[in-house]
Amino acid sequence: MTETKNEKRETSNERSGPLAGVRIIDLTTVVMGPFATQILADLGADVVKVEPPEGDVLRYIAPMKHPGMGHIFLHHNRNKRSLVLDLKLPSGRKALLQLAQGADVLIYNVRPQAMARLKLTYEDVRAVNARIIYVGAYGYSQGGPYEAQPAYDDLIQAMVALPSILVDAGAERPRFVPTAIADRITGLAAVNAVTSALFHRERTGEGQAIEVPMFETLAQMVLGDHMGGRTFEPPLGPAGYGRMLAPHRAPYATRDGYVCVLVYNDKHWRSFFKLIGREDMFEGDSRFSNHEARSRNISEVYAFVATQMATRTSAEWLRLLKEADIPVAPLNSVDDLIDDPHLAQTGFFKMTEHPTEGALRAMAAPGKWSQSPPQGLRPAPRLGEHSVEILREAGYADADINAMIAGRVTLQAEPPSALRKSKN
Repeated sequence: MTETKNEKRETSNERSGPLAGVRIIDLTTVVMGPFATQILADLGADVVKVEPPEGDVLRYIAPMKHPGMGHIFLHHNRNKRSLVLDLKLPSGRKALLQLAQGADVLIYNVRPQAMARLKLTYEDVRAVNARIIYVGAYGYSQGGPYEAQPAYDDLIQAMVALPSILVDAGAERPRFVPTAIADRITGLAAVNAVTSALFHRERTGEGQAIEVPMFETLAQMVLGDHMGGRTFEPPLGPAGYGRMLAPHRAPYATRDGYVCVLVYNDKHWRSFFKLIGREDMFEGDSRFSNHEARSRNISEVYAFVATQMATRTSAEWLRLLKEADIPVAPLNSVDDLIDDPHLAQTGFFKMTEHPTEGALRAMAAPGKWSQSPPQGLRPAPRLGEHSVEILREAGYADADINAMIAGRVTLQAEPPSALRKSKN
């Protein structure tokens, strides 16, 4: 029996998982795009990370043991192969298009205007592979006044009002959410776009171009909560979701620390009032009698819980609330999270040995698959680590590859032994 192209791919690259056999050309950098392609790689796709000669800027965020192997890069680029191509040179662009002939997906996160300057638009790539799924993940949807503006996580957070909402909720001044939430939410949207387009192509044979804009993706997320009274025309009140903006919607102070609790539905409230010896309040206080009443008086509701939580220790509340089946959790630090016993028991963390970076704590792909589980964990690549093997797969002879290396169109990483020797 003759192997198909995808079967050969999977065998040669030893990939497994639901996306085994799918090849993705990854032109993304920093967090948003690499986070998306890391998920796709975890699911078994053969992700070819195409980097400029200087590498993805994410490589250079400390701490790191060796230049170009920063901690965030290691987490966002596992299970990928690194190919260096200078796409500003004609031979680099030619190599990219030759690679695209055998690819399923091309994803990028620069502005479309930059792709046009490189002559790598959808039409350019489609000319060599009509079945390609061409995904652009960038700041703003094209066709509006912001279409050519640069975008980073902080800027998008500001544009979708996240720092302002924190002030509305009681913060002293505007500040950004201290995680790259815009990048990561948009990265997940890009994963959805890729997998949905692959499903569409399976049914129809059609490739397509897809836009995944950060601004619109985050605006949908924020306004899904906070459109509020402006959902209606004329408005029924101001924008904003009262429960999210309530000043006491925060970890509750106890006698010796903090605890996070959400007394939410009628059952929870009956149990909570019983716990504090105020069973009369559920029926006797109209502010607490049903879900709608609580939503209209949410600031007072949260304030009442806050006064009760201050009367006992964190350990007491954790025990009592769990016994009453009221949702409760401790307030973790990042170190607490890394040392969390549930994550340890479920195998979320894997200790791996990187060829150059030594022992690393890696995170497993969340979730479990009964029929097509992702397996194996390829460490994040050194810059140009796989240039030669990928170019050979694309049909280049060794002499041509050597000429490309000499011309700085591509580069080949030093072997791990040389890097270890230079360190010593």
